[in-house]
Amino acid sequence: LANIDYPQIMLMHSQQFGGVVKYDYGSFALPLGTSRSLGLGLIRLGVDDIPVTQLSNPALKLGEEYVDANGITRLNTPYVARTISDAEYALFLSYGLKRNEKLAFGANVKLIHKNVGDNSAWGLGFDIGAIYKPAGNLLLGLNLQDITTTVLAWDSGTREIIVPALKAGVAYPLYIRALGGSIAPAIDFDIRFEGRSYAAQFAAGPVSLDSHLGWEYQFQNRFALRLGSDVGNLSAGAGLNLAKLQIDYAFLSHDDLGNSHRISARLSLESLKPRQR
Repeated sequence: LANIDYPQIMLMHSQQFGGVVKYDYGSFALPLGTSRSLGLGLIRLGVDDIPVTQLSNPALKLGEEYVDANGITRLNTPYVARTISDAEYALFLSYGLKRNEKLAFGANVKLIHKNVGDNSAWGLGFDIGAIYKPAGNLLLGLNLQDITTTVLAWDSGTREIIVPALKAGVAYPLYIRALGGSIAPAIDFDIRFEGRSYAAQFAAGPVSLDSHLGWEYQFQNRFALRLGSDVGNLSAGAGLNLAKLQIDYAFLSHDDLGNSHRISARLSLESLKPRQR
C-alpha cells in the first residue's frame, strides 16, 4: 500500500475447498502526498445454502414408524426445511507509510460482521504490519493481526474472542540475466495462540505454527509463474501484467477438502493524479 504510485482498484474471487467456501475481496487504494497511502477494502467469506433439516414427526424419534394424515405408514426421516448461510464480512480502513527506502509500515482498523442463520455478531479489530529491507534485495515482513484482541458480540448475548496472530516472512527477489527475468523465493509462517494442537503443522501448548513456501519466476515484468506449498499442500499460479492491468490465478490442492481456485485483478488508474515525488 505504501509503495503505490497511482490509485488502484483490486478485486478477487476464490472458490475454496471444492467450491464450498466463497471468498470475495474488493479494495480501492489512493496515494497521498509523497510517501503515504490510504485504502478501503471489503471482504466476504461465506458458506451458502446450508441445509437445515427437521424430522417429519418431531414428537417421535428418528427412524420410528408413524401413520400420516392420509393413513400411510412412514418412517420418521429428516427433510430439508430451509437453507441458511454462514457469512463473515470485514470492512477495512488501511493506512500505509513509506518511511524510507528500507522501511514501510501501516495499520488497519476493521469492522467485522458475522451471521449464521438467524444470529449475527459485530466486532472491531486492529492490525499492524511492516516490510523491512535490511540489505540488498532481502525483504522481511511482519503482520500482527487483532493486536488488541477482537471481541465479537452476538445478538444471543454470547461473546467470541479472536486472539492476536502473528505472520512473519522473508523473500529474496533476484534478477537473473540468463533467464530474462527475476526469481523470488519466499517463506512465511502463521503463528497463533489458540491451542490448535493437531489442527496445525506444529504445536506446543497453546502456540501453533503453519508454514507457507513459494517461488516465483517473472519474465520481463510481463508474465509470472509460481509454485509453492501451503501447509504441506501443493499450490501453483500464474500472472499476467498488461501495463495498467494485472491478472493473477492461483491453485491450491487439498486431499481431504478439495481444491481451491482464486483469480484476482488489479487496475492502476494512471489517468488520475499520480503520487507526487
